[in-house]
Amino acid sequence: MPGRSGPDRADLIADAWQREQPGVPVGSIGVLTRIHQAAKLLADQRRRALTGIGMDAATLDLLSTLRRSGPPYRLSTRELTARCLVTAGAITQRVDRAEREGLVRRLATTPGSRTVPVELTDRGHRAVGDAVSELLAYEQTLLDDLDPAEQEELARLLALFLRGLHDRAGG
Repeated sequence: MPGRSGPDRADLIADAWQREQPGVPVGSIGVLTRIHQAAKLLADQRRRALTGIGMDAATLDLLSTLRRSGPPYRLSTRELTARCLVTAGAITQRVDRAEREGLVRRLATTPGSRTVPVELTDRGHRAVGDAVSELLAYEQTLLDDLDPAEQEELARLLALFLRGLHDRAGG
C-alpha cells in the first residue's frame, strides 16, 4: 500500500521481489522494512538530540530509571540491572560515571550486604528532569505528521505487535 505521497522504499522493494520471485510472500516487507528504517532514523535522531542536550543514552537510562522509581529515587544496583536490561558490569560503569559527575551517590550498606543502594542527587534530579523534558518535547515533533488519533492507533498496533514478538521469542 503506497504511502501518502506515493510508493516508498519498502513498496519498491516488495514490488521488486514480487517481480523477481512471484509467489514469495512480501507482505512483511511493508511492515518490517518500515519498522527497521524507522528504528534507524529514530536512533540517529535520538543520538543527535542527546548530544545537543549534553547527555549520553546510558546515563539518561540510569537517571531516568531512578527518577521513574519515585521518591526517594533510590534503587539497588541489582534492581537497576533488571530495570535497565543490562549487565551488572554495565550498571557499575554507569553508576561510576554518574557518581563522578555528581548525578548519583552510592549509599552505605550494612557489613556483609551485597546490596548497594544508588540514589539521585539533587543535581542528578535536575539533570534528568531537564533532559527528559527537552528530549520528549523534541521527539513529539517527530510524530507531527500523524494526528493524535493516528498516534494512538500506531501506539496500539505497535504494542500488539511487540506482545506477539515477545511471545514468539519466549520472553
